Amino acid sequence: MVDRRAFLGLTLGAGASLALTPAMLRALQGVEALRQPGALLQRAIPSTGEMIPAVGLSFSNHVSCADPAALRDVLRAFADGGGRVFDAMHGNARAEEFHAAAATGLGIERKLFWSTRGAPPGGPGGPPPPGAAAAKAHVAATLARLKVSRLDLVMVNPAADPTHLGALQEEKQAGRVRYVGAQVISDNLYPELEAAMRNEPLDFVGVDYDVGNRARVEDTILPLAAERKIAVMAFFPFGNNGGVSCGSGRNLFARVGERPVPEWAAEFDATTWAQFFLKYVLGHPAVTVARVGTTKPTHMADNLRGGVGRLPDEATRRRMAAFVDGLPPIAPPPMSPAQAPGIALPAAVLDRYVGEYALPSGTVIAFRHDGARLLVKPGSSPELPLNARSETRFQDPRGPTFEFRLDAQGKVTGATLEQQGPQGPQRLQLERK
Repeated sequence: MVDRRAFLGLTLGAGASLALTPAMLRALQGVEALRQPGALLQRAIPSTGEMIPAVGLSFSNHVSCADPAALRDVLRAFADGGGRVFDAMHGNARAEEFHAAAATGLGIERKLFWSTRGAPPGGPGGPPPPGAAAAKAHVAATLARLKVSRLDLVMVNPAADPTHLGALQEEKQAGRVRYVGAQVISDNLYPELEAAMRNEPLDFVGVDYDVGNRARVEDTILPLAAERKIAVMAFFPFGNNGGVSCGSGRNLFARVGERPVPEWAAEFDATTWAQFFLKYVLGHPAVTVARVGTTKPTHMADNLRGGVGRLPDEATRRRMAAFVDGLPPIAPPPMSPAQAPGIALPAAVLDRYVGEYALPSGTVIAFRHDGARLLVKPGSSPELPLNARSETRFQDPRGPTFEFRLDAQGKVTGATLEQQGPQGPQRLQLERK
């Protein structure tokens, strides 16, 4: 009989026609679960064959509003239940610091599979600092913070700066990084992610994926990952909160409400909605690990059960998707003050702000005039229309505000960006180029 490692070597060494078809992936990735009934499912990283638990954890935005002691209890429950993939990919600098402090405080930092970002976090709506040096410096700072000699997985936004991936490959060759990846949480950036998957030697990709948000991921990203032998980390398997902290956004739990889990979910050992949603994601053979977030140890234990036992086959997954699609729509979330409609301004007023402005970090923020609107594009982030609050003050619906500066002759000389930073409110000066 060919064991798992030998089988993996054969499949990874074969040509594309033999490489990790869904049936082969499902057979391979189920080996560990079959050997250890009741244990957390293990999945193979295609580039090496290393096995990792299929349910990961991230606190992300929970750090800003949850009890730190409760989060440490969640991490303890995660590790005690067999979890290892601890992801500090999203959230601000404070979240990164808490991930490190929580793990080192429990004395488990060397037992975890550390996943983190490859560059310092940018401001709200903005990209991380540019340049290979910034990526290398962030890796060094993260290693020191975690008190480890190397990071397991480092991922970057492929649209942010093309030098970041190259810098991480150098860090990998130097032994400070084990796996390199690219990640996005906006489908607007899928073309950049696909290009990186085809052209870069990636070990991992990270993408927003759940049973209610599946079409483009399943049509493009997951098949390409299987073809290119790239591991997949699925973000937000319970639905994306849209950046809202502490689970107050609209997600899959809000969609199902008080409905009971359907009886046929017992066919794949799901007894709760969390298990139902996780097993849908893990039921796709190209998904290596699904990353969850919670503030309660009991929920963490429930989430881990989503990676235990049988998984739905493809026919059952279609049934699960049809069930969720058939749920009535939920009411949209209330409008934030930043999204409130702006006042109308003459075209001549809007025209004077058109152009490019530079932050001290070098990031360029572009403004253009389209009809009755002034639009902003911060770095590589999506372009959005601004809401005018006065003739000189405009608000990005994502939160930041721009106050344009005029000289005595009415000529625009620059602007001030007001936003919420990791340590509180920030005022950054933009110079007109």
